[in-house]
Amino acid sequence: MHHWRLKVLLAVIFVFAVLPRRGDRSCAGAEGSDGATPSPTLLALHARTRVETKPGSGRFNAVTRPLAWDASRTAIVVCDMWNVHWCQGATRRVAEMAPRMNEVLVAARNRGVLIIHCPSNTLKFYEGTEQRERARRATPVATKVPLRKSCNLDVKREGRLPIDDSDGGCDCDPPCKQSSPWTREIETLKIEPPDAITDSGEAVYLMKERGIENVVVMGVHTNMCVLGRPFAIRQLVDQGFHVVLMRDMTDTMYSSRRPPFVSHFTGTDLVVEHIEKHWCPTITSVDFLGVNFFGGHEFRFAEDRRPRVVILMAEPEYATDRTLPKFAAEELGKDFRVSLIFGSQDDRADLPGLEVLRDADALLVSVRRRPLRPAQMKMLRDFVGRGKPVLGIRTASHAFSLHGTNPPAGLETWESWDADVFGGHYIGHHGNGPNVKIERASRAGDNAIFKSAKAADPSGGEPLVGHGSLYRVSPLAGSAIPLLVGSIPGKPAEPIAWINQRVDGGKSFYTSLGHPDDFSEPAFRKLLVAALHSLTGT
Repeated sequence: MHHWRLKVLLAVIFVFAVLPRRGDRSCAGAEGSDGATPSPTLLALHARTRVETKPGSGRFNAVTRPLAWDASRTAIVVCDMWNVHWCQGATRRVAEMAPRMNEVLVAARNRGVLIIHCPSNTLKFYEGTEQRERARRATPVATKVPLRKSCNLDVKREGRLPIDDSDGGCDCDPPCKQSSPWTREIETLKIEPPDAITDSGEAVYLMKERGIENVVVMGVHTNMCVLGRPFAIRQLVDQGFHVVLMRDMTDTMYSSRRPPFVSHFTGTDLVVEHIEKHWCPTITSVDFLGVNFFGGHEFRFAEDRRPRVVILMAEPEYATDRTLPKFAAEELGKDFRVSLIFGSQDDRADLPGLEVLRDADALLVSVRRRPLRPAQMKMLRDFVGRGKPVLGIRTASHAFSLHGTNPPAGLETWESWDADVFGGHYIGHHGNGPNVKIERASRAGDNAIFKSAKAADPSGGEPLVGHGSLYRVSPLAGSAIPLLVGSIPGKPAEPIAWINQRVDGGKSFYTSLGHPDDFSEPAFRKLLVAALHSLTGT
């Protein structure tokens, strides 16, 4: 067979293998892309969803899977990207996001994706245009469930939203006065001849008429219109479409003055996570623009300066899969962008979602004796090798060591992790006994972490007591500077918190504290927060 005929045959086989079947109406859509450069008619997406570690655990990993969609059966819904909003902050963020969103629409349109502009309550501006008439003329058809004009919170399915937006969500100071100033979609988004314009269930009729099966939703605001409009996520999922949210092309109406009292941008992250748990996966604009556009990075608002901290939890002894998420929610949401990774319950060699390390600014580790597959171990080695900061608590000193025992076939350990990353020398621990007395180390000096934490400072501050057994870690490497030392009766004192300047140029912080009761100590929580600020330079 000629080479060109073979290539055509292989391409046809590939397309039929990965395209979603008409009868498959799951929210996640059809899988099958390997992430390679998509063909003009095939969209290769990376769909992130939340997978519960164990039914009823309430703990979820963010898992990204390949998704292949036929461009000709795909639509993009642009939700309420108005020219002006009553909230000045919302108006500013829409204007900042719009240029990149327009690039996404251009790329999608060029590949045959239907673009539906939905600027609610502004259709008078578009009367008589071909795009408005295209939606108006769509033939009403029978739908899976009755169309709704407003798709409110579905408490039985999704519970409550993770943010309090009852004040309208304006994060300005003072808050802006609520009104309805919008008159059209923001001009930055170009409306081209093949597009359509609507703000109602006409969108569903048009997509049904066109044979659309897959929908990408983008626009504002995630906690309100993006979920609840008649052309948005709740309705589209209920109607049986495959739906994804473009999570970097959205924003929330949330004020950091309201619960859970986190940054505005953390509020958006929490709503995106809510959608990934209860409604549909999410993607980013990179899937349409490619890695050579905007440096291959997802969009971030200029005001969003939060360092990204990945918290890795995989140890059964100290319940940090409960204490660390609670700590992160209460202490880190204002200043950091947090990603949680829980070790797999079914596969000790798997840390689902570890690929987020590629975009992380710092790593917090609470893992105990876990060998990994080579691909995930490489992610860790690459992260450390780039000089990125690492914070470890308790069992992190022997996170990837099997104490010299050979790992199972196909898995790897990192026996020198403690020495390489923390400059430590863990050799065991003293048996459980009295609480550990903690004092300032003689070499601590005026270290920023120590001063910020105010832990066991003889000149005043909050006392700190260690509730777990005292780890034996001496001697530390010469590159490590002890900050705190702990002691129990009849045993030599041991460093329990220190900074290490690594040979790769990076910096690490380690503490052997991390017992569940340690997290009830305000000074310990302040110690971890101060360490993260120091390591990330914030």
